[in-house]
Amino acid sequence: MAKDLYENFKEVKEIYTRANEILGIDLTKISFEGPENTLKQTRITQPAIFVHSTSLIQLLWKKELMPDMAAGHSLGEYSAFCAAGAFTFEDGLRLVKIRAELMQKAGELSPGTMAAVIGLDADVLERVCEKASSSGVVQIANYNSPVQIVVSGSIKGVKRAIELAKEMGAKKTIPLVVSGAFHSPLMGSAHEGLEKVLNEIEVTEANFPVYTNVDAHPVTKPEDIKYSLREQLTSPVRWVEIIEKMIRNGASEFYEIGPGSVLTGLLRRINRNVVGQTVSNVESLEKI
Repeated sequence: MAKDLYENFKEVKEIYTRANEILGIDLTKISFEGPENTLKQTRITQPAIFVHSTSLIQLLWKKELMPDMAAGHSLGEYSAFCAAGAFTFEDGLRLVKIRAELMQKAGELSPGTMAAVIGLDADVLERVCEKASSSGVVQIANYNSPVQIVVSGSIKGVKRAIELAKEMGAKKTIPLVVSGAFHSPLMGSAHEGLEKVLNEIEVTEANFPVYTNVDAHPVTKPEDIKYSLREQLTSPVRWVEIIEKMIRNGASEFYEIGPGSVLTGLLRRINRNVVGQTVSNVESLEKI
């Protein structure tokens, strides 16, 4: 992850050096060499992705590729606000570090799971979750695309939701390997800790609007930024609404920043018109 960037750009080396100091671990070594089971731990994964994404953003800035708007899926919202100048890289990484630790702890205090549901309309799955709630906590966590939605909650609640989703005609259900029920009420214990850190750092007005996970609204003001980052812990990621709204508001070129190309695929499923637009995934040296 980001090894080619590190070896070719001094700015990226500087970012990783600062990250190692802030985190108190050798994130550089873990990101480049693993082991994989360490890299997959929530407390490591989230900072690693944030640092990778921020490194790419800095390089894009050098090429004078400046956005008119941005959005981030779950953790990616932190990279988006950092890119928009709402807080510094250092403060952003501290936020992400605390967020990851709080989410991991919440997962230990209130064990839960998540599952992807394929081929069921959102309104139908919302009713499924409501009915399944009699067995345990469960709600939609990610509105990823019109045909892919993720549910999150207690083990019993998610299991019942999967059963009901199949009965209602879901084409496929996929249990996810996660350490907690992210974007569900089971993350509630992380609220207070994250809010404390948000109030300790300097959050300024964003240089361009960021469409938030919580309500898909474009925000720039510090109080709205803090609200969004706090509430997204227990709220669904409204990715479909975000993309549709960005397109309506004039977005014609999309760049996915960070490891993988999942969002690029989702984008094309959300709105087929973007096939004729510029959609690029930027994750490595050859794509800078």
